[in-house]
Amino acid sequence: MALLSETALIDRIFEHIDGKTTDVGDDIWREPTENYHTQEWFDAEITVMRRLPVPFCPSAALPEPGSFIARTAAKTPILAVRGDDGVVRAFRNACRHRGMPVGDGEGCQRAFVCPYHGWTYGLDGKLKHIPSEDGFPDLDKATHGLAPVTAEERGGLVFITQDESLSSGALDEMPDLITPDQVVFNTIAFSDRANWKLIGETFLEGYHIKALHTKSFYPYGYDNLNIVETFGRNSRVVFPFRRIEKLQDMPRAERRSQGLVTDVYQLFPNTLIVELSNHAMLVILEPVSVSETKTVVYQISLRPNDGEKVDMAAAKRDAGFVQDEGLVEDREAACAIQAGLETNANTHFTFGKFEKAICHFHKNLTEHVEMLK
Repeated sequence: MALLSETALIDRIFEHIDGKTTDVGDDIWREPTENYHTQEWFDAEITVMRRLPVPFCPSAALPEPGSFIARTAAKTPILAVRGDDGVVRAFRNACRHRGMPVGDGEGCQRAFVCPYHGWTYGLDGKLKHIPSEDGFPDLDKATHGLAPVTAEERGGLVFITQDESLSSGALDEMPDLITPDQVVFNTIAFSDRANWKLIGETFLEGYHIKALHTKSFYPYGYDNLNIVETFGRNSRVVFPFRRIEKLQDMPRAERRSQGLVTDVYQLFPNTLIVELSNHAMLVILEPVSVSETKTVVYQISLRPNDGEKVDMAAAKRDAGFVQDEGLVEDREAACAIQAGLETNANTHFTFGKFEKAICHFHKNLTEHVEMLK
């Protein structure tokens, strides 16, 4: 389905404000709690992540030839780099001699040199140099380049598909989410003792805003008022701020929602793009184990409005508030739920009609796990 236009989105928000209502789903979803802590289900989720195109980083994080990022994705070390031809390529981050990672962290360089024995690879992954090459008389350098994985740029994001695709057309519904004039101004990462799904679920409903975010988000927003749309396997959840009401006296064609709502795009399965008051975030949930998640967050400027200069000071203040307040509260909640799984109090978690995006997520994840059988 097509996402609502900006005018239609604002109209629906005002309908909910006037009616004291919110978007609701058609059904509830009962998710077995064993799917948050059993190894077999976790392993299947990792397989799904490896067989679908999953965002690895913003395109803007690889701005020039030689720009690279090396990190673990779906428990696999991956190296993504922009080549001299401007194309982003991705490889399994393992030297073809003895398997040592050839890239570390992020930066910009002209080649990748294995720190173990000095084998050297170009930006295109080809093996360029072997020290004392006469010690490997029968080795064909042309067949010993870095092992490639599929990399695609779409909508301002670099998507990586590690293994044979599980489903064709996974990016067909992808809107343009990050524009070339947006700037990545910071990257952070942190780990939590919680299953990756528990952290992801905190982004996808406003039913908890008043209770959990009493002093952070709730003073600026509404209690349980959201627009929820699904597109393909993905979803968009819109959280309006109270200050959006100042638009009510403006002509409909002149209304703009930027800065007056928080948009959360859930890109199936483990990625979110969040557009806040003065900055945006690409949030990637990397499962470490059934009970641990590493979260990678790229902090990004908003799209400039009508040629206006981006206020980077405001973007950084906004990022600090979200990082130190709202994200902390959500992370603590997810960790507490993870600990609560040990009580065996619940055989299922019941997601209601106010949690439409979560129901959509679990339905799709279950279907994709079932495809593996």
